[in-house]
Amino acid sequence: MKSLRCLIGLFLFTAVISAPFAAHSQVLAQTPPMGWNSWNHFRDKVDDATIRRMADAMVSSGMRDAGYTYINIDDTWEGQRDAQGIIHPNAKFPDMKALADYVHSKGLKLGIYSSPGAQTCAHYEGSLGHESQDAETYASWGIDYLKYDLCGLRTEMKAAPSPEAAHKIMIDAYMKMHDALQATGRPIVYSLCQYGEDAVWEWGASVGGNLWRTTGDISDNYTRMSDIGFGQAGLAKFAGPGHWNDPDMLEVGNGKMNDEEYRTHMSLWAILAAPLLAGNDLSNMTDDTKAILMNKEVIAVDQDPLGKEGDRVYSEGPIEVWSKPLSDGALAVGIFNRHQKALTAHVDFTKMGFTGSVQARDLWQHKDLGALPSKYDVEVPAHGVLMLRVTR
Repeated sequence: MKSLRCLIGLFLFTAVISAPFAAHSQVLAQTPPMGWNSWNHFRDKVDDATIRRMADAMVSSGMRDAGYTYINIDDTWEGQRDAQGIIHPNAKFPDMKALADYVHSKGLKLGIYSSPGAQTCAHYEGSLGHESQDAETYASWGIDYLKYDLCGLRTEMKAAPSPEAAHKIMIDAYMKMHDALQATGRPIVYSLCQYGEDAVWEWGASVGGNLWRTTGDISDNYTRMSDIGFGQAGLAKFAGPGHWNDPDMLEVGNGKMNDEEYRTHMSLWAILAAPLLAGNDLSNMTDDTKAILMNKEVIAVDQDPLGKEGDRVYSEGPIEVWSKPLSDGALAVGIFNRHQKALTAHVDFTKMGFTGSVQARDLWQHKDLGALPSKYDVEVPAHGVLMLRVTR
């Protein structure tokens, strides 16, 4: 089954390069999307006023100028369908078009959420059987981003006669919404949220995905965040401009990790060329949270136009060394300490292709370190990171 799935995925991934729809859809998300999503902090307590407040805060805080663009509404916005089958927002969102206009007036973009099943994760109205209608509705509102969550389709998949048939149901459902979005003529970033099932990185691009979740849900907890982030090792070859691996949204600023852990979170996501979707209350951020989310040198690693995802170079117990190639020939290097106490990391730049000494800059201290020897010892804080930009 696994080998068959891999062969199918490889065939589809190869085919997408020449497919007519792929060239069009991948004009979008040439670098990993940046923005904000409502779920991590607000969950079902999101409404029109919250979204407007977050848009205001994204501008006033400086996040928009740092590169954050999307304001994304997650689950629980959905109301009922009318007699013609057209979806309407519930009372929390009295006028979605007016909301989109407001967000656009701030120089931002608006995202929305649905499911390929009859219901969403929170048991609101899904898009099953209404894909074209919903895509047209989103386009008419001025929506710029769709997160499409597998949840509600699992009923149909469980009823399938075989795993292969269930996989085909999922592929077909995601492709159907992609085609519907394309038919609107509006550029809408397409985010597949199906938790890494069936090795989505192998086929996500073939159904027009601009990004796809590679994991289950993140939480504001170091163990969960680090398990997800460091678990991305080996997936770099599937990502690139227009199609990105997505290890889920950022928890920075939600309060249950310390600043060292949040710097690890931000650094690792940047090296992974992951979408940077903040999940905190943008209207109530500490200076430390702002400094982490708006570190322009770290953001530049994530947004580097070469579009290469980084990967693990080596590990030594709880010390992990990751690197990401950059467009100017430099290398972003993350030296991570997964232990609960500070440790000395033995950094070997020869394992990253360097010979002799290197020039390094500390991206969190915003400080040039000058020449470092090819083998370099440095203390890294508990659950912390040293993030460098390294050149010959």
